[in-house]
Amino acid sequence: MRFALTSRAAALAAAALLALAAPAQADTPYGPLPPHNPYAGPDGTATMHGDTGSSDATPLPGPGAGALDSERIALQSACPTVLVGSDGRPVALCTTIFGLTPTVHLLDPADGGSVAELPLAKGSLLGGVYAYLDQDDRLVVVDGNRDLLRIGHHRTAAGAWALTVDSRLPLAGAVPEGDAVTGLSPDWQGRVWFATGGGVVGTADDRTGAVRALTLPTGERIANSISTAPAGTAVATTHASYLLTAAADGTPRIAWRQPYDRGPGRKPGQLSWGTGSTPTFFGPRTGTDYLTIVDNAAPTVNLLVYRTSDGSPVCAVPVLRAGGSGSENSPVAAGNAVFVASTYGYPYPKLPADAGPAVPASDRFRGGLSRVDVRPDGSGCDLVWDTTVRSAAVPRLSTGDGLIHTVLRRPVIPGTSATSVLDPYYYAEIDPRTGDVTRTAYLGAGFLFDTLQMVGSIAPGGVVYQGTTTGILRITAQ
Repeated sequence: MRFALTSRAAALAAAALLALAAPAQADTPYGPLPPHNPYAGPDGTATMHGDTGSSDATPLPGPGAGALDSERIALQSACPTVLVGSDGRPVALCTTIFGLTPTVHLLDPADGGSVAELPLAKGSLLGGVYAYLDQDDRLVVVDGNRDLLRIGHHRTAAGAWALTVDSRLPLAGAVPEGDAVTGLSPDWQGRVWFATGGGVVGTADDRTGAVRALTLPTGERIANSISTAPAGTAVATTHASYLLTAAADGTPRIAWRQPYDRGPGRKPGQLSWGTGSTPTFFGPRTGTDYLTIVDNAAPTVNLLVYRTSDGSPVCAVPVLRAGGSGSENSPVAAGNAVFVASTYGYPYPKLPADAGPAVPASDRFRGGLSRVDVRPDGSGCDLVWDTTVRSAAVPRLSTGDGLIHTVLRRPVIPGTSATSVLDPYYYAEIDPRTGDVTRTAYLGAGFLFDTLQMVGSIAPGGVVYQGTTTGILRITAQ
């Protein structure tokens, strides 16, 4: 682990790149992206899924043409979340391998080394996953004590960097003992929406201290994060998709609910019985016209698209038919296009305590990536292409370069679908028009490089940060 400090010039350069690197959305083939949330950081780097609409798209371009370099930043932690604020400084939320302690790292934008770290109170497995950056570049997260924290980064008197808890709001009155927050996102009024594994959805206003909550129907759990748009907050439980709004005092209320086919059980390569999706807002007019998830139907899952306004179904399209038909990943979407990656059979080293048995008990990781387009008139959807790409990360669509960026997990023995601790990993770029892999670059082999279906983040200057089981990969142009 390196602790080199970045010069003021490098920090200013990174901040300038963040402002300048994003092209106008009208000049790209996909869009618009969801509207900017005034209570979140920069679009594309403020949340694990890019923005509060969870589009998994970014206006920032990737590394560009030419040779690539990659470097592994060893943090002895799995690092699913790497975010970048308006100051250009990456902030990572990781979970230590030993002890499973959520830990925040401030990274040097020049080389990715950790310059400050802050351990948090331990909670559930997913408690060290979902967070976002607010408009002041503070990490917003709920710790194992059920406290809503805003964590800032500051220079000390000696000139070193430090991470500090700038504010704390207890949620214990709304989150029952033994439950834990799995997802959170700000709304357009500045409240923080949160959802728990046990099915509680709430709002917290740390300006007033007000916390309000609603318990969803018994038996419905929330295993993924949530998404926010001007129309409301999207939540996908293990049984249904929801859009919620808030009363004047912040109390959540259900605008609409749509049940889905959750299948006979948890599929291998998923972490819960039900959808693996963080719900995704997208659309060709406002960027949030539609809401989408992937169900858990057997043997073939469906991409489900709803109208955000009233929850009415637009389509249910079978996807991932060429490979393994199951997904723990959030759909990637922009404009009329939606991309779905398979995780069916992915060999996770650890599952949540309440995951339950898989049906079937195990299977091979065959891969799969599908594109579905909503018809321009909204009358339905069409499968555009379906491939067996073995993506080992949540793909990221760049509207800046018109490419999908991900990591491929290839078998040690070419032509097979077996997985082993010796598997090699490759950074990859995919043409979203055809599904063809257009470029790859070798990253490394073995457990140290396992990207574990975590999402990569494209930072200013075309730098890709990709979490692994043991740290972060930093991928750049030479």
